[in-house]
Amino acid sequence: MVRIFYKDGRVIKRENDIRELGKIPNLVWVDLQSPSAEEEEWVENKCNISFQTPQEIVEIESSSRFFEQNETINANSNFLKIEREGYETYPVSFILHQNVLFTYRRGDSKTFADTVKKMKVSPDGIQGGVDFMLLLLETRIEADADALEGISKDISAISKDLTHEQKTRQEVLIRISGLQEITMMLRETSIDKQRVLSGILRSQYFPEDRKEHLRIILKDINSLLEYTTFNFERLEYLQNTFMGLINLEQSQVIKIFTVVTIIFMPPTLIAGIFGMNYEHIPSTGEPWGFWLSLLLMVFSSLVVLWFFRRKKWI
Repeated sequence: MVRIFYKDGRVIKRENDIRELGKIPNLVWVDLQSPSAEEEEWVENKCNISFQTPQEIVEIESSSRFFEQNETINANSNFLKIEREGYETYPVSFILHQNVLFTYRRGDSKTFADTVKKMKVSPDGIQGGVDFMLLLLETRIEADADALEGISKDISAISKDLTHEQKTRQEVLIRISGLQEITMMLRETSIDKQRVLSGILRSQYFPEDRKEHLRIILKDINSLLEYTTFNFERLEYLQNTFMGLINLEQSQVIKIFTVVTIIFMPPTLIAGIFGMNYEHIPSTGEPWGFWLSLLLMVFSSLVVLWFFRRKKWI
């Protein structure tokens, strides 16, 4: 699918018929969402641009993430998609050519839908493809910030669970591990955008009057990186606290078994002595010998128990 946005006076309009691409004046944004080979070729021929292959878009080398060619800025960045089913990253390719923005992506994205909504609310701020690109990046960063706030709330909820509730240990570990993973992915995508935008900022083809806006976006990304670092520290603290609680519980269990074992050692010794098959053991032939052995066993257990209580070991 290809969506074409152009400016008609003060209004941004949309055209879905790709055959009108060469006839539309004041073109500002062409969004290719999972396009067919024919649609991609049509856009390339009509607009004199060239899209990278999917393999080139996902490359991590700096030469693949950002480069300039024939007064055209090419940039690739990873966006994070967070849904109920899970989360994943997807690559987005940007081409800025003659103040027209071209985006290439696979699948749907809430970031792009939100960008279109913002554009409809304030179309006066869109003068060309550069403004669309800045608005799209701002929307993405706002989404990442919202995701980090959500993670922070989840961390606070886990912290309360550890202190007030007895949750399943496996469930807590899974939650902490999941939050660590998504925070790491947010950090990776933020660093990726930071690297790409730093390259764009140095570009001679990017308008000078928009570079200050780009610097503000980079500052926002730096704030996100600091926020992710803070969340990592909180998660690490929670994980250490959780492991400390588990170790404490295990120590309590081991302590109980140790105390029980020691308490029953003297009675076991006494029972062993009286159970020996010797004729001259005192009280062996007496009718009260059995009760004496029981009394000695109970007394020895109580003495050990009293000693532990005195030492405040139990």
